[in-house]
Amino acid sequence: MGKTSKDKRDIYYRRAKEEGWRARSAFKLLQIDNECHVLDGVNKAVDLCAAPGSWSQVLSRKLNENYKKALETGNATPPKIVAVDLQAMAPLEGVIQIQGDITNVNTAKQIISHFDNEQVDLVVCDGAPDVTGLHDMDIYIQSQLLLAALNITTHILKQGGTFVAKIFRAKDVTLLYAQLKIFFPYVYCTKPSSSRNSSIEAFVVCKDYSPPEDYKPHMLNPLLTHEPCDFDELTGINRVVVPFIVCGDLNEPDSDTCYPLNFEGKEYTYHEPVQTPIAPPYQEALTLLENRDTDFRRSDVNVVVDNLNSMTIADLKKQAKQKHKEITKSEISKLQNSKNDDSEDILELDQLMFTELFDESDNMM
Repeated sequence: MGKTSKDKRDIYYRRAKEEGWRARSAFKLLQIDNECHVLDGVNKAVDLCAAPGSWSQVLSRKLNENYKKALETGNATPPKIVAVDLQAMAPLEGVIQIQGDITNVNTAKQIISHFDNEQVDLVVCDGAPDVTGLHDMDIYIQSQLLLAALNITTHILKQGGTFVAKIFRAKDVTLLYAQLKIFFPYVYCTKPSSSRNSSIEAFVVCKDYSPPEDYKPHMLNPLLTHEPCDFDELTGINRVVVPFIVCGDLNEPDSDTCYPLNFEGKEYTYHEPVQTPIAPPYQEALTLLENRDTDFRRSDVNVVVDNLNSMTIADLKKQAKQKHKEITKSEISKLQNSKNDDSEDILELDQLMFTELFDESDNMM
C-alpha cells in the first residue's frame, strides 16, 4: 500500500488501514461474500497467490466468526486456512503459510497434508501478473495464472466446493468461462464496488465443484497447446453465457472517485500501512542512497540560496556594465596597438554593439 496523494484520496485505501486490513483488496472478497455467500459453511480454505495477505485476513476473521456461531448450537471443528505464494509473507495468526509454486504438484500435496489428507471447502485466488502495459500480453498471462489456479484446485477442492479467482475480461474470456463450466455447473462473473471501474479485472465465482466423470487432476495447461481455436465452432457446454453480477451496495463509495480526507464529517487521521513489505524491490536503491555522501531526498542548499538571491533584469544589466569597466587597460592597449587593421575594426565594432545594446535596453525599461 503506497503513500501517493491518489492513494490517500481512495476511500477504500483509507478504510483498509483504519480497519486493519493489509490491502484494499480485502473489501473485494467481503463484497463478493455479501452477494454470493461464498464463505457460508466453510471450514477449510486455501488462499492462492496470497501475499500480502488481505484475503487471508478476511478468511481468518469470517471463518472464526462462523466457528463461534457454530459452537453456540453444538460441537464444531476449528477452521483451518492455508496461504500459498511464491513471495514471503508476514505471519498471520491462524493462517498456515506455504512458500511454493502453484504449478507444482508437490505444492498441492503439501497443502493436502496440512488438512490431514482431506480436501478443502473453498479455494480463492486474487493473483495477478506484474502488468507490462501490453494489454494482450497481460490478459494472456492472467488467463494462464487463472488456469494454473484451476489446475491445482482440482487436486485440493472437494466435491461441491467453491472456487473464486480474479479474471481479466477481454474478447477471448468466453474460452475461460467454458473451461470453468466443465468443472462447475454454476459460474458467475462478479465486479465488487471496491474494484475500480477503470480496471478490466473481475472475479469468477464457481460453485458446486463437479468434475467430469473419470477425470484425473493434472498440472497440464490446455492453453499451451498453441493450437488455434475458432470460437464460432464452440457448442453446448463449450459455448456459454456467464451471468454478470455487481457486488456491493449502491450507497457505498465509488472506487473511482477521489473523496476529501475529511469524509462524512469524520476528521482524517493518517494511519501507517498495516503490514509494510518484507522485501520491497526498491530496498536496494534505498540502501545505495544511504551509502552516498549526498542525500538526494533533501533540497540542495546551493539551489535554495541561488533562488533567494535571484536578480532583476536591471540588476543584471548593472552587473554586466561593471564587469565591462573592469577590463584592464593593458588588455585594451594590446588590442589598440595591434598592427592588424582588422583587429581594430573588430574592437570598434564590438564596443559599438555593446554600447548600443545597453542603450536600447535602458530605453525599453
